[in-house]
Amino acid sequence: MADGAMTATFLAVIGGASLLAVTARRLRPSGRLPSLEGWALADRSLGAGWTWLLLGGTIYTAYTFTAVPGLAYGNGAPAFFAVPYTVIVCPLAFVLLSRLWSVARRHGYITAADFVRGRYGSPSLALVVALTGILATMPYLALQLLGIRAVLTAGGLYPSGATGDLVMVAVFAGLAVATYRHGLRAPTVISALKAVAVFVSLTAVCWLVLRRFGGFGAVFDGAARALGGTDAAHSPLLLTPEQQPAYATLALGSALALLMYPHVLTAGFAADGPRTLRKVSAGLPAWTALLALFGFLGIAALAAGVRAPEGGAEAAVPMLVDRLMPGPLAGLVFGAIVVGALVPAAVMSIAAATSFVRNVYVEYVHPTATPKRQVRVAKAVSLTAKVGAVAFVFGLRDQDAINLQLLGGVWILQIFPAVAVGLYTRWLHPRALLAGWAAGMAAGTCLVVREGFSSIVPLGTGTGPVEIYAGVAALLLNLTVAVAGTVALARLGVPRGADATDLPSRLTAGRRPETGANNT
Repeated sequence: MADGAMTATFLAVIGGASLLAVTARRLRPSGRLPSLEGWALADRSLGAGWTWLLLGGTIYTAYTFTAVPGLAYGNGAPAFFAVPYTVIVCPLAFVLLSRLWSVARRHGYITAADFVRGRYGSPSLALVVALTGILATMPYLALQLLGIRAVLTAGGLYPSGATGDLVMVAVFAGLAVATYRHGLRAPTVISALKAVAVFVSLTAVCWLVLRRFGGFGAVFDGAARALGGTDAAHSPLLLTPEQQPAYATLALGSALALLMYPHVLTAGFAADGPRTLRKVSAGLPAWTALLALFGFLGIAALAAGVRAPEGGAEAAVPMLVDRLMPGPLAGLVFGAIVVGALVPAAVMSIAAATSFVRNVYVEYVHPTATPKRQVRVAKAVSLTAKVGAVAFVFGLRDQDAINLQLLGGVWILQIFPAVAVGLYTRWLHPRALLAGWAAGMAAGTCLVVREGFSSIVPLGTGTGPVEIYAGVAALLLNLTVAVAGTVALARLGVPRGADATDLPSRLTAGRRPETGANNT
């Protein structure tokens, strides 16, 4: 059971998040009429500071802060693929997000599927991009709740039975109401508390760990002995040659996939200009350093002799915190991680709802829906997504959500050719892209399921098949089919759709440039 001081500090952090959410309407208010752009993207008005907080708080989720150290605790070196993966994301965001923002702002696009619809003139391709994003986002949203439950359980803040479920629902309910009313502004203001709480609490935990063990070297040596080695140079804390291809492809594939998730693009589209996004991309490594320290705490949990429950390695760091820190500081850490789940969960629900409204509801159900009606439908879908995530967590095993999230990462990577490649060239034919997407989705799903829901799969024949990330293997097949299909369709003379992103100069002449847009 949690002591009173821990509970009080934890509730103070959660209460602070709720109070901040109430003030969300004050964040860069505008006199514009209600619109989906205003609700989902905060009118594209966020400056560098707010964008850095929101984008970092969206990318670095609570489950990242528990799963990465849990993987380090259970598997050693492979867990640290998350560090190069998030480093690779920074230059990709610098290049891709700023360019995509400029196109989206110029043409009024809100989602990646909007861009694909305009770029290729293909409703079918836009639909599969939107549905893939929603499909990949929902288990990711459920994982935020699993992260909350793991933290609360490890800290003794999650009572058994229905009482514990009510605690988690209560924690989530305040954010659901704030998001319903204020849209993206609610997680934006809460992201400020997340950054302060996580950075302060992590600094305190790492200082206590280093003080107890006497330095980084002592921590790694202690962890090596716990894993059965003699020291850090002879243990699972180092990659073997056989693990290196999997490590490299997992880092690369995860980085390419991350920027395709609707919630990341939503956070990026809310910036006030491409220059802001470039500044923010240069500052994202500060969040990467935070992630590396969380991975280090997984190693520290090994060195400290923490015994996580079987199949629950993600509880290792919360258990370490509970052991090392006094009640008030432990409550601060647990509160920080829970708030860390609320920010991405809110953005994910907003992004999924926006994709549904823009690319399914308006496109196929109600093409004449007014902006006010679109906002109303998006609010309802966003709330439904949160309720569905809660029901998913309570109704199914934790492993089901984890398995679906692994598949989600493979799936979302298959829209990379249509979105990222399409941002620079329109050479690929939309029908070939659709065929490549179908081939990548089918192959990626089969590979992951065949290996028992492992995202690392062996490829090749003979005595030494190479293990790589299933998403990268599926993406290579996707690109191969798209290129071959484009060549074949070009020889057959099959026409493309109209490209609405390349407007004739006579239509744009004399138009006042959009504020912050890069019109080059």
